[in-house]
Amino acid sequence: MTPLTAVVTGASSGIGAATARLLRGHGWRVIAVARRADRLAALAAETGCETFVADLTDASAVDALRAHVAASGPIHAIVAVAGGAIGTDTVESADAADWMRMFDINVLSAQRVIAALLPALRAGARERGVGDILAITSTAGQIAYETGGGYNAAKFALRGMMHALRLELAGEPLRVMQVAPGMVRTDEFALNRFGGDAEKVDALYEGVEHPLTAHDIAELVVHAIEAPAHVNVDELTVRPVAQAAQHKLIRRPLAVRED
Repeated sequence: MTPLTAVVTGASSGIGAATARLLRGHGWRVIAVARRADRLAALAAETGCETFVADLTDASAVDALRAHVAASGPIHAIVAVAGGAIGTDTVESADAADWMRMFDINVLSAQRVIAALLPALRAGARERGVGDILAITSTAGQIAYETGGGYNAAKFALRGMMHALRLELAGEPLRVMQVAPGMVRTDEFALNRFGGDAEKVDALYEGVEHPLTAHDIAELVVHAIEAPAHVNVDELTVRPVAQAAQHKLIRRPLAVRED
């Protein structure tokens, strides 16, 4: 049997990079996919992963990825991390172009990659007995909130697509899974959303004890795809303890109540 192989998108930073690192630590062969060649080169030097530079909103780039993967042998997992949020506009004031961009990077990029790589995944499932498709969704795809309408819409769509995909692939040994994080602090996600305004990023996390990290999410991803073959983690919602719900965020140190 060939080494277990995972294709990880959005691998140049944050959750994608953390997932590639952890999978390599577990002995997987990793094909790390992202737009930024310099970031991928640094990740390859650090971890020994393979890389493929592609903008997944470009169908021709996904076609090239499909050809590259097909030439390198079967794969055993697709981890779709690529995505992001743009802006904090209300529905009334939103720029439709921003919403179209969010739909493209969060939903259509995942659809393109999954559709393109399913033949290679099926080949891997014949070897391993199971193949995995796991998407990083978000609690923003479960509960809406003010000034998040565009990102909510994209993540609700991605979540719905993954649920539909599970039904469509029923009967094959292919697991379709989601990890839906709440508040995660990474180097770039919030900074990109706020247009590079570091003060707004700091205010978002101010006083919150231990937001989740990219490594926290990577650990859950690896656990899901390394679970026994008959176990499907349909949808795993994960938040920091300080975030009891989407609207309930504690901005002070956590402490046990006195009797």
